[in-house]
Amino acid sequence: MALINIMYMALSNLTILITGATSGIGEACARRYAAEGARLVLWARRTDRLEALAEELRSGGAAVLTQTVDVTNRPAVEAAVAAWPPSYQTVDVLVNNAGLSRGLEPIHEGDYTNWDEMIDTNIKGLLNVTRSVLPAMVHRGSGTVINIASIAGRTAYRGGNVYAATKAAVKMLSDSMQIDLNGTGVRVCNVDPGLVETEFSLVRFRGDGERAQSVYKGYQPLTGDDVADVVVWVSTRPRHVSIQDILITPTDQATPTIVHRTP
Repeated sequence: MALINIMYMALSNLTILITGATSGIGEACARRYAAEGARLVLWARRTDRLEALAEELRSGGAAVLTQTVDVTNRPAVEAAVAAWPPSYQTVDVLVNNAGLSRGLEPIHEGDYTNWDEMIDTNIKGLLNVTRSVLPAMVHRGSGTVINIASIAGRTAYRGGNVYAATKAAVKMLSDSMQIDLNGTGVRVCNVDPGLVETEFSLVRFRGDGERAQSVYKGYQPLTGDDVADVVVWVSTRPRHVSIQDILITPTDQATPTIVHRTP
């Protein structure tokens, strides 16, 4: 039997920018990339958690630059990029992970503040970061952009309305990037996770832990590590291979709302 030569792109000494890096998928991605020897730029709003994660990763030998950045603040994003030391200025992989959901009200009872926060973070925040990093990738003729969207962007569900719309926008932006960047050497991947047990539901329900925990009862949800495995795998494909779109769900999940639960 002939041996199959599996090609991959090593991540050692590449620079990875991860937004929303202090919890859930972003934190798991930071740990996985650090284990691969990558150089990390970690962005988040919670400075204390950001520094605690960086200290942990540095103790394991990782090179980590942290910056407290709110991706909805365009001048702050631009200033953070401008402040990178020379060794961090070449971003090889951008993981657009910062995002959130607020509420489950029907659209005629929607909260304007919730709507603004989701649109500003999930769409405009992603655009702010991508616009600040992408030109250098295009100039070099290489780089990978990984946008963390959601299964909610593929199928509408009751109460999902604006959140689902923002994640559908992420999917459409990923598709548009594929077209606009064709021929530049820059790759784009849209990742749509299903139910992942992170702080997502706790944020959605503004700290209501009991309600948040009920989302994950009766089945085995994904973990941040499950999604991080996929993200890192996408990053390690050889340069001639582009993984454009991935949907990853728990085995017990069929759609955003059809989930097999046991008592």
